[in-house]
Amino acid sequence: MTTNLRIAILIFMMTQGVLFGIGAVTILSMPYLSERAWELFPWMVAASFVIAAPIAWLIAPMLRARYEMRSRAPSI
Repeated sequence: MTTNLRIAILIFMMTQGVLFGIGAVTILSMPYLSERAWELFPWMVAASFVIAAPIAWLIAPMLRARYEMRSRAPSI
């Protein structure tokens, strides 16, 4: 398992939680959506699961690069 994949798995859980929260607030804050919340929540959970994977995969190399830059910096 590559380092990027391990970082992406950790980032995935946090990203999915944020996307779920955004979706839940959106559904519950709009009256016409909150009436159909029981129908929309499963779709929102599935969408957050699918959308979080590519976002986590894009964030992982950036975090790794940030760590590598910091570790290569000369110490004073």
